[in-house]
Formats: sequence, structure tokens, C-alpha cells
Amino acid sequence: MPARLFLSSGDLMADRRFEFARDLHLKGDLPAAADLLMQAIELAPNFTSAWFTLAGIREELGEHDAAIAAFRKAQASDSDDRHGAGLRLMRLGAEPLSGMSQAYVQTLFDQYAPRFESSLVGDLGYRGPELLFRAVLSVRSAARKPAFFKRAIDLGCGTGLAASTFAKGVDHFIGIDLSPRMIERARASGLYAELEVADMLQGLRGRADASADLILAADAMVYVADLAPVLAEAARVLAAGALLAFTAETHDGGGVVIGRGLRYAHAAAYVRASVEVSGLKLSLLEDRSARNEDNAPVPGLVAVAAKT
Repeated sequence: MPARLFLSSGDLMADRRFEFARDLHLKGDLPAAADLLMQAIELAPNFTSAWFTLAGIREELGEHDAAIAAFRKAQASDSDDRHGAGLRLMRLGAEPLSGMSQAYVQTLFDQYAPRFESSLVGDLGYRGPELLFRAVLSVRSAARKPAFFKRAIDLGCGTGLAASTFAKGVDHFIGIDLSPRMIERARASGLYAELEVADMLQGLRGRADASADLILAADAMVYVADLAPVLAEAARVLAAGALLAFTAETHDGGGVVIGRGLRYAHAAAYVRASVEVSGLKLSLLEDRSARNEDNAPVPGLVAVAAKT
């Protein structure tokens, strides 16, 4: 698909060629679209959106090396990498697996915010909060404890879907999200006592030791390559007997890969080991799909870990 984001080149003629190229791309005329994008780049050599879109077309055409070269140009022309060219280079095997650009994630969700719930729930059949709710109930029931929590932290809170699901069992909800526009919508929901614009790790680092009874991360760990730092901070912030519950996407191999939809997929063994290293005790790990892609369930996991 053509890039959602458009960063103007500052050259009107180059921008016009880009728009014509996108139209041709949508109509399926990839060679003509690529030719127009090259014309735009000749007029504006640091035109990030043109380089990024050209890279995608080269990839569609099976021109692997040319796609990598164009993604590198897109990345070099925007130090914040708002298009996520680095992620595409990882997927193509041209760069080692590493964390996503924060600017990419923030830009993605700032753009997504107005249609987030209708797209996620309506189009993708999103069911992450319900899966987490059932998992937490199961773990608390097995421990013969009620599913009521004084203070809960919702990591990657989005518009408040997880908080809405858990609202009746939480006295004080704290929402953390990297996207200011998502935080605006979460604030409008009235579900949160506190809201903070930060990534998950930064948000947890600002919280006191043993200050939360529940930490949720619904469809948020898919944007984290290395789970260990987030899990370690969660373990510090959780009070004794408190729970961390999260969803993840998974795969049949080992370790972490770039999965469907350019999100990280964590193997079950990797999740299990990461929880162990953090000092938490894994109470539940089940194969559960939190969403669909192309009308098929994306392989996923639901995990609940306890602070002992």
C-alpha cells in the first residue's frame, strides 16, 4: 500500500508528481508510478515520502536490492524516520532487529486516532481487552482472590478500550500512551484518573516502587522488540501479589521477528523466558488471537504474570 504519511518536499512540482504517482500506484501501474517518483526525486533529492513510496513499489516489483536502497534513502532523509523505513529494512533482512522509531509509532497512532476504534474493533475484530479480562479473572479465581484492583496502569492505553473492559474492577486507572491524540481521546472517555504521554518504558520508570496492583498492555507489546526492560520495570512497579497481563503476537520459530502488519511477533518460549528473567512468575500463557489481518486470526498469546 502507498504510505499513509505525506511529508512535503517543499517543491510544488515534486509534490504534484508524487500525487500523480500515488494515483497510478493505486490503479496498479507500478512502473509508471516509479518513473514519476524518480522525477519527483530529481526535483527534490531529499523527498522522504517519495523515496519511501518508491521503495515500496520496488519491493512489490520484486526488486529487492533497489527497494533496500530506496528505504535507506528514505531513512537518511528523515532523522526521525516517521515513515518507519528502518522497520522495513529489518523486515527485508537489511538491518538487524531493533526497536521501532518512537516518532514512527507516535505518528502512526496520531494519524490513526480519529478512526482507531472503528477500524480496530469493526475491521480487525479486535478482542484483546476481553481476552485479558478473562485471563485475569481466571488467574484471580484460581488464587481465590477477587478481581478488584485499587490502582491499575494501562500501557499503550489508546482510546481506553482496555480501561472500559476493566473499569468496574479498578478504583484508579492510569493511562500511558506515546500518541498525544490517543491521550486526548482517552481523556474524553472519562475512564482515567491520570494520563501521561510517554512510551511504556518511560511511563513505568516514572512510577514508584510497588505502586500498582494491575498492569495491562493490550496490543502494545507488538511495538516492543525486547520485552525484558518493560517487564523488569513492571515487576518493580507492581505490589506484592499484583498482576501484569498482556497480549502479544507470536510465531512458530524462536525469539522475535517482524510479524504481519510490521509488528513484532514473540515466540512463546521467548515470552516465558523474558517473564522469568524479570522476576515475575508466569501464571498463564495461552494461544489466543487478539485481532485479524486479511480476515484471518493473527497468531497470538495472552500472558498473565504475578509479583510474588
